[in-house]
Amino acid sequence: GASTQSTVLIQGESGTGKELIAGAIHQNSRRREQPFVSINCGAFQETLLESELFGYLKGAFTGASANKKGLFEYASGGTLFLDEIGEMSLAMQVKLLRALQEHKIRPVGGNEEVDVDVRVVAATNRDLQKMVHEKQFREDLYYRISVFPMEVPPLRKRPGDIALLALHFLRKFNREMGKAVRGFSADALRRLEEYPWPGNVRELENAVERAVALEKGDDISLDSLPERVVKGYEPQTFDNGPASLVQLPDEGVDLEQHISE
Repeated sequence: GASTQSTVLIQGESGTGKELIAGAIHQNSRRREQPFVSINCGAFQETLLESELFGYLKGAFTGASANKKGLFEYASGGTLFLDEIGEMSLAMQVKLLRALQEHKIRPVGGNEEVDVDVRVVAATNRDLQKMVHEKQFREDLYYRISVFPMEVPPLRKRPGDIALLALHFLRKFNREMGKAVRGFSADALRRLEEYPWPGNVRELENAVERAVALEKGDDISLDSLPERVVKGYEPQTFDNGPASLVQLPDEGVDLEQHISE
């Protein structure tokens, strides 16, 4: 679907790398020379999301001191990535559907419509078909955005990718931190491949970043991996309530020493 202009819906758990896939779709499309713009629909209230996507005219609301272009206009000619589209309100879904059908948007506070040429890629970690059934997501919008549906499996269902991804992140953080860690010890790699990664690729990236920062040897050892990865996954609980949280001294704390302890 990368070479076409049709909408793509990427479905998968949080942290599976849906934005990376959206970026790859853009890079492999005829729009690759044009902007790739992304927005997390779950991070904005309905009125703010509308003005982010469609822009607004000066005086449209308190604080609108000048005209502002929306992301549909910024992405014109390129790709607009709508992450967490399942969080969008029903009223906002109507406005998005119209923009996709008519290729026109109306800025907040304006009467004139603006032509836009945007390819939309959407993503969600929610079950949109279930939401359609429960009348929480518009059926017409669902079919409009899911011309090419893609399911991204969680990391625990593709264990063969773990070592490749871990090595990719190792090289990335070597460069960023100016370190020269060669790879992973056999024990460390085995634990990475056995751990279920509830936070998916994002959690793996965080674990490797921490390990590269802490590792003093040539290869990542078990000691540099997060404890939950070494011991297996258990949701954290605090037995003694807030009192058991770490108190930071005024003079600060040596992070590497604190973590190793």
